[in-house]
Amino acid sequence: MANLKEMRLRIVSVKSTQQVTRAMKMVSAAKLRKAQDAIIQIRPYAGKLHDILVNLIAQLGSADFENKYAEHKDTKRILIVAITSNRGLCGGFNSNVVKKVEELLLTNYDSYYKRGSVDILAIGKKGVDGLKAKNIQVTKTLHKLFEGLEYRSAEVVAQDLMNAFSDGEYDRIDLVYNQFKNAAVQKLVVEQFLPVEIMEKVMEDSETHHYFSDYILEPNVLEIMKTIIPKSLKIQFFKSILDSVASEHGARMTAMHKATDNASELIRDLHLQYNKARQSTITGEILEIVSGANALNG
Repeated sequence: MANLKEMRLRIVSVKSTQQVTRAMKMVSAAKLRKAQDAIIQIRPYAGKLHDILVNLIAQLGSADFENKYAEHKDTKRILIVAITSNRGLCGGFNSNVVKKVEELLLTNYDSYYKRGSVDILAIGKKGVDGLKAKNIQVTKTLHKLFEGLEYRSAEVVAQDLMNAFSDGEYDRIDLVYNQFKNAAVQKLVVEQFLPVEIMEKVMEDSETHHYFSDYILEPNVLEIMKTIIPKSLKIQFFKSILDSVASEHGARMTAMHKATDNASELIRDLHLQYNKARQSTITGEILEIVSGANALNG
């Protein structure tokens, strides 16, 4: 009977866990809808801003184009911005970013990393924990960005990164984050934030699109470029944060859905084992009674 009691307690425990995972799934689904709306709304704006930028550069020409954010320097110091989350229970969402950062340090930036020329900015507590677990030193941390996330807070961080690049503190800045596709799919990407790869994009896009529109530009192309490039960078960074947030809720909702289904299967298996054990116990008791009765009659 002690065995049956343990199984009953285990069934109650699994059912309690299932209620928690089901509730977390519903909460993540509600948050996902809001985060998904935010990323869907900003993508057309970011795309149109890129089109205008390409149009202006195509008219200006590479010979006349100079900008401090597009300046390609000799790479001496690199900053990797790892965007994760402050909370766990979202499958491989955070661990995938940590693994990708580790891969970059051991492959692409191996020589820089060995001589201590790579810094890491970890946005999200789980990224910090994961990197420290792999003995990777985190230079800077930023956790409060996700609290009441809005464009202004992301803009401040983006401007700090831009200042660090323009001041020569870093010669290259990469973003590592999960790009939102849908609730079940998140794509891990490594995106060069600085320097801006504008001329390469112009050459690629000009082969398939026509950006040469008859615009009236005031005051002139160069002045407009000085405004649009920083604006485009800030939007790009904000979009990467929104992508990561939407991906986090999608990953957590999927993980909790799977956990709830697994709990249901485990409960069924435990009930089956409990019924078999109970039947075996009852059968054993009946045999003892029959044996006792036969002994008395004998």
